[in-house]
Amino acid sequence: MDIEKQIKDLAIAVKAASRVLASTATTEKDQALRSMAAGLRRQREFLQEQNRIDLDKALENGLSTAMIDRLTLSDSVIEAMAAGLEEIAAFPDPVGEIERMWRRPNQLQIGKMRIPLGVVGMIYESRPNVTADAAGLCLKSGNGVILRGGSEAFNSNMAILKVLHEALATTTIPPSVVQVVPFTERQAINYLLACEEQIDLIIPRGGEGLIRFVVENSRIPVIKHYKGVCHVYVDTGADQEMARKIVVNAKTHRPGVCNAAETLLVNQEIAAGFLPGMVADLKASGVEIRGCARSCALVEDLIPAIEDDWAAEYLDLILAVKVVAGLDDAVSHIVKYGSDHTETIVTRDYQRAQEFLRRINSSVVMVNASTRFSDGGQMGLGAEIGISTTKLHAYGPMGLEGLTTTKYIVYGDGQIRE
Repeated sequence: MDIEKQIKDLAIAVKAASRVLASTATTEKDQALRSMAAGLRRQREFLQEQNRIDLDKALENGLSTAMIDRLTLSDSVIEAMAAGLEEIAAFPDPVGEIERMWRRPNQLQIGKMRIPLGVVGMIYESRPNVTADAAGLCLKSGNGVILRGGSEAFNSNMAILKVLHEALATTTIPPSVVQVVPFTERQAINYLLACEEQIDLIIPRGGEGLIRFVVENSRIPVIKHYKGVCHVYVDTGADQEMARKIVVNAKTHRPGVCNAAETLLVNQEIAAGFLPGMVADLKASGVEIRGCARSCALVEDLIPAIEDDWAAEYLDLILAVKVVAGLDDAVSHIVKYGSDHTETIVTRDYQRAQEFLRRINSSVVMVNASTRFSDGGQMGLGAEIGISTTKLHAYGPMGLEGLTTTKYIVYGDGQIRE
């Protein structure tokens, strides 16, 4: 079996199909998305049978509770996948959209039109629902897509692909426009990253090791969906009941995802009155607290934090807690240890809220809201292909518009350059 050749042939087929998709009418794309959604619902039992194979292997291999959660295709996850495809179908099509037009002194009209990127290669871990989300987003935005999920989700991903291909076979869109790499061997990633003539963009989505590997080995431009070291800063004078609810939600709602909070920063003026109750709430939800020296002095039975804790993406029920001198100290901490993902301030002071928004340049910055809202669906973008922490081209939740680029269009009336 020549894996390199098969990967190259796969990329060539997706490239050819992407050219068909690029000129496909919006109505046809939307019908295909709705057919894909219906197929996922109809084939739920088949998807869960294949998912059970992956889950059994994961349990045998001792994967963490958080990883098992991300891997599971529950009824609610499958319904969310189907609903996500229907939501994408309901969104306006970015392809062909005229962003703006202007007229030059010589009467030329110049504008910018949105076009597909071409073929997107996505490399990700654990979460098989990403397969459907990415396929839907790429299809609506006119892009072919090659998906390489983690080996732990191989059977689940191939099952989802089978359902999507069956749905596309009933439309005018070539099923080959969506593909999953049918190999679990690590070298398959290297071969995929070498297909620079067929693939226009690589999006890695997973742990730090995966993303660094892709960046170092790709011949193709990469948008990093890097780790989420997300912070909640509780300001002096904050509504403390609101703050406690936000922190518990941000940490415990789904601790194994990238928009879960990993560090809590508390203004020193309120720490003594706020932290004991906050820690009690977190511990009641099963959260392990790793506190700075000042936090440990205020609350008993905290695990002393070490330097590595401040930059850690735990993806688990663990939270680092630090008492800070004020807004300047909080901002300095976030700038030093953050990953440009998502930060929120809990405050009743408008000026400090605005200052936080201006000074923090993470991809999503919030006021009085849980970091869990850093999500394409929650922000009205439809399903997302990930949250980009790369400032070039796309930054933050990457939905349909982030999967397009623009070209210039020019209307003339016989003008020639003198």
